[in-house]
Amino acid sequence: MTQLEWLVTKKSQNQSASDAQLREAKLALSAGQLDAALAHFESILEEEPEQREALYYLAVCYRQQQDHDRALETLSTLMSAHPDYGRSYQEQGYNFVALKDGAAATTAFEKAVSLNPALLESWGALHGRYVFLGVSQKIQMATDQIRRLEGIPPALRTVESLLHEGKLFLAEKLCRQFLKEQPHHKEAMRLLAELGTRLQILDEAEFLLESCVEFYPEFDRARYDYVQVLNKRQKYDKSLSEARLLFSSSPKNLLYASAFAAQQEAVGNFEEALFIYDDLLSTQGEFPNMLTSRGHALKTSGRTDEAITSYQRAYRAQPDYGDAYWSLANLKTYRFTDDELALMTEQEAGEEISAGNRIHLCFALGKALEDRGEFEHSFAYYSRGNDLKRLDSGYRSEAMEEELSKQTELFDRDFFLQRVGMGCDDVSPIFVLGLPRAGSTLLEQILASHSLVDGTMELANVIGTANRLSGQRQYTAGSPYPEILAQLSAEQARQLGEQFIADTQHHRAGGLYFVDKMPNNFRHIPLIQLMLPKAKIIDARRHPMACCFSGFKQLFAEGQEFTYGLDEVGRYYKAYVDIMAHWDAVLPGRILRVQHEDVIEDLSGQVARILDYCELPFEQACVDFHENERAVRTPSSEQVRQPIYKSGMEQWQNFSEFLSPLEQALGSALTNYR
Repeated sequence: MTQLEWLVTKKSQNQSASDAQLREAKLALSAGQLDAALAHFESILEEEPEQREALYYLAVCYRQQQDHDRALETLSTLMSAHPDYGRSYQEQGYNFVALKDGAAATTAFEKAVSLNPALLESWGALHGRYVFLGVSQKIQMATDQIRRLEGIPPALRTVESLLHEGKLFLAEKLCRQFLKEQPHHKEAMRLLAELGTRLQILDEAEFLLESCVEFYPEFDRARYDYVQVLNKRQKYDKSLSEARLLFSSSPKNLLYASAFAAQQEAVGNFEEALFIYDDLLSTQGEFPNMLTSRGHALKTSGRTDEAITSYQRAYRAQPDYGDAYWSLANLKTYRFTDDELALMTEQEAGEEISAGNRIHLCFALGKALEDRGEFEHSFAYYSRGNDLKRLDSGYRSEAMEEELSKQTELFDRDFFLQRVGMGCDDVSPIFVLGLPRAGSTLLEQILASHSLVDGTMELANVIGTANRLSGQRQYTAGSPYPEILAQLSAEQARQLGEQFIADTQHHRAGGLYFVDKMPNNFRHIPLIQLMLPKAKIIDARRHPMACCFSGFKQLFAEGQEFTYGLDEVGRYYKAYVDIMAHWDAVLPGRILRVQHEDVIEDLSGQVARILDYCELPFEQACVDFHENERAVRTPSSEQVRQPIYKSGMEQWQNFSEFLSPLEQALGSALTNYR
């Protein structure tokens, strides 16, 4: 069983108890027994008022009864609860067709395919509308999509649609069934890889896509996906090579050109990336997503003023493009004008705005109003943004607490004493870990300013190693991660360490040491200890209220789902403090804790302490870290290019009256965090 299979199987075991009733209701609906179906759906909704499928099929029932008002009302509830569900807009389109409102139907079907491009029926409806309107460019687009979907076996169309609906278990099951019959079907391989990517099983996704483009070198869609997976795995040289092939084959394709520019940026070729962006923008028009990508390249290379201009061009090209405003806010140093604030407020309140744009705008408005001292208003937007993000998050505090508690049971002092001498002896890695927004970027910048140290950003290799151990079961039959660590032989532990060193080599620039600042690595300390026992581990820690609220205010590009709720982030912080206290007890002296507030108060003293722990000679450049011109990609990029400042240390206190849920969740960690 692969990790992908294991994860989706585990997920299936936790499905809602209403599933059986839902199946009954669907059978009644398909048999034309509308009254019976309605009763079933209404019963489900009494228990789960926002159950997605029940709301959807209830609307279908109403439409089939020609009760379009109730159908549209139900769909409005569905869209509010699940704004990214494409089928709700398709169903809305059917109702507008019945009501002979062609313009509204067109808008609805367009929204449907933007959320779920596999909805063949919506594309068919749009094609008819575009022919009626005589819009040749859109006719061709719809024709291409229909041709693509009709060229895919129906089973795979279903897989693709389920994937866009987030039904990953069922999509994976159907896709694997199909591949058993046709093992090398290119679209099935690509779809299964996409499922792996969504579940963060990146090694399996990479293998599938590598095989797919080897079998079908002209299958550009798979090669594009391959570029994205390689980028996620931080194999930037390879992703650049594959992106160059795409760009060479179709230089006018905006998607491929943008991918090529992004990979140039990933390897540090910022000027090459900017040249591509500027060429596309001058010849193809002002695309807001391309302008924000251009802004990111400028920001990462330290050209902040130019980045600001690029972000501003993005929202001028599309006023509701939330990512442009959030990119400005995420600079942390930008201050919005009155006109910008008014525009943001107007756009966020719009009824037609997408969920993604609304989320970005909420977080940006939160930051803009916080900077103006309007803390109550600011918190309302932060809360709204977090609530929307949490809607589709599968994060459960209980699962995380259980995972970390299990580690304290499994890995005691005797466990490690019995395994002294295991692993790879390489001393080059320096792991900086903890929670996001705890000062890890500052510590990395300090260390990377040393002549012997390379800064390599947040590497996914430790997590990837844990995923392989959990999913592939190649070491023993059936043991999940982290239990499987107890069964590693000395040779296997050494191989894992050597593989980590080999896989991270391409990130290094010749330094004897390198920094991996993936915060979530604190969940994998036993693995690090077993495979790299001589690596340095620094625990970057910050006051719990400051750290947690800073995470709550931050819209992360991906992951960190625990930050989208005050209770969730507080419980996560407490679990982190508890597990780190355990490692202090069973691995005494192994981990250096660095308190962010101490670094702010005594920079020189803490720098000396850190370098001493890392067995590095003191260098003044580490104290003058802000003069380092290296690329920085995290949200703190602008802050670490400035000297130490204290203004952000107590910002959370401005919101203290709203933070009681956080205080309660933190419990004892509120005082014993040092």
